[in-house]
Amino acid sequence: MALPTHFKLNTGAQIPAIGLGTWRSEPGQVRQAVSFALKNGYSHIDTAFTKLARASRIVVSLAKTFSSPANCGTPTSPTSLKVSRRPLTLWARTTLISISSTGQSDYETWRQMEEIYKAGKVKAIGVANWSIPYLEELKKKWTVVPAVNQVELHPFLPQHALKEWCDKHGILLEAYSPLGSEGAPLMSDPAIQEMAKKYGVSPATVLISYHVNRGVVVLPKSTQENRILSNRQVIPLSSEDMDVLNGLAAQGKARRINTPLFGWDLGFDDWYQQ
Repeated sequence: MALPTHFKLNTGAQIPAIGLGTWRSEPGQVRQAVSFALKNGYSHIDTAFTKLARASRIVVSLAKTFSSPANCGTPTSPTSLKVSRRPLTLWARTTLISISSTGQSDYETWRQMEEIYKAGKVKAIGVANWSIPYLEELKKKWTVVPAVNQVELHPFLPQHALKEWCDKHGILLEAYSPLGSEGAPLMSDPAIQEMAKKYGVSPATVLISYHVNRGVVVLPKSTQENRILSNRQVIPLSSEDMDVLNGLAAQGKARRINTPLFGWDLGFDDWYQQ
């Protein structure tokens, strides 16, 4: 059975199942990688505030415009949104609900993002690095349910409880660092290597396929053209193999790999191990 190329968001919009991650790429490499990806079928490019300028003018600089309440709904916001002719998705890149230097909380940022969505300026809005406790607090105030929640996600950090909560509320999970980031042990894990051998693919393909089979948007990062192409070639995994991958964390391999350690004191299950 062929895997989906897109997932349907709770707004009715479609989002590509696989996007290009750009985190921690060098400036010149990002520009080349984004350009190559767009020319070769990608329509989902994941960027952050520090990366948007590096991705040249291809990607509209939304993160800078909407990362704080003061910038949401200002005269500059509609102008920025009109720059692109492509359907846009706006993500609230927040790591925790806190009070900003202006005295406004991220709830106010979310409220203004809801107004932007209701005005038809974007196809969807979402959050990143939000745990269940913070989502529960947001739930008390939202009038628009987040379309996605982007978090670190891989077999060593499966976040089963978070996925169950998001599934229940119609929020699509989106996985960054799906390969475990640079220097991570995922690619050399014996179970993953054995699975790659079984299917005749690379460990990276197994890890990327794991997320699509799980109904999660996945954002593998690469600046190498051959890997940008191969990262879109996912395969169906058997239910038995999915059980193996979903169970690796419980076998003592659970860990949060990325630094900064998003999740510390933010209500996530604390998987990080020294």
